[in-house]
Amino acid sequence: MLLPSVNITLILTGYGPPGELNYGVFVLCFVVYLTTVFANVTLMMVIYIDPTLHKPMYIFLFNLAVNGLIGSSAVIPKIMSNLLADMKYLLYLDCILQVYSVNMYGTCAYAILTLMAYDRYVSICKPLQYHNIMTPGKIKQLLLMVYVLAIGSQALQVYFTSRLPMCGNTINKLFCDNLAVVNLACVKNTLGDIYGICLILVYVVSPLICVILSYVKILRVSLKASVSARNKALQTCTPHLITFINFSSAILFSVIYNRYNFYLSKEVNVFMSVHFILIPPLLHPLIYGIRTKEISRSLSTLLHRKIFAMDVKLRMEQKDCCNNLVFICSKKISV
Repeated sequence: MLLPSVNITLILTGYGPPGELNYGVFVLCFVVYLTTVFANVTLMMVIYIDPTLHKPMYIFLFNLAVNGLIGSSAVIPKIMSNLLADMKYLLYLDCILQVYSVNMYGTCAYAILTLMAYDRYVSICKPLQYHNIMTPGKIKQLLLMVYVLAIGSQALQVYFTSRLPMCGNTINKLFCDNLAVVNLACVKNTLGDIYGICLILVYVVSPLICVILSYVKILRVSLKASVSARNKALQTCTPHLITFINFSSAILFSVIYNRYNFYLSKEVNVFMSVHFILIPPLLHPLIYGIRTKEISRSLSTLLHRKIFAMDVKLRMEQKDCCNNLVFICSKKISV
């Protein structure tokens, strides 16, 4: 039966009835989401406040943190709300907006990680030309290109999806994604499928090849360098490599979930559905905060300054209080 798309209320059946599993997932999502927000905001503040971190790598990392906050905030609060609700539903327009937000999150994250790999490649393989290549203007151009292309390309994909006539309103998932909405359509989305394959080639396959080639060249240069230079290269590349592998595995989980969720148990379905949107935004700031000495040192310095400032303020208040007491006592004695 053909349904008017704009007025559809979509029912999400991936949750099941309220029970112990739902409550457990709610607590997990709540704790992880709060930690994600705190970790990313802290990382952004450290990079923003400390002038020594105003470098290409950390500017890209700042944008990665912003992107992670947007991606997780577009999905996790609604998932938590549905976990406690009796009826799990979403308006069609809200679903389309969620699809767009999730696609933007994935596209921008992979693109920014690719820029970070390029930055590491230039830094290690072309150290003398680094400051001439990675100029502030070049950084702005690269980031602008990432966002403009992502906004335009994902808007077109969502447009193709939103034009499809709907014949169903039940989605067996925790949140909306493009494939889930397309599967509700009455007709085959041939143009959208071709366009989706092109997007995968541009935003997933190409970045993956670029990152692999970058690290192959970095490895070749590092093997010819001294032990200290090799250790420094390993130290600067390890956080990015861990982050990239983590996000790539999350995308793989997402693909498996989209294609084979009907054959998986409910518990595995729940984990795979939230892994892509929940885990990477949490781990990215933690990985860089722990593995990057400059960020750890900067955070430690800022904390010490804050504690020192609070201690000085407290001492000043105590001194003022003592002075006031002395003044009052001396006044009484004189009287």
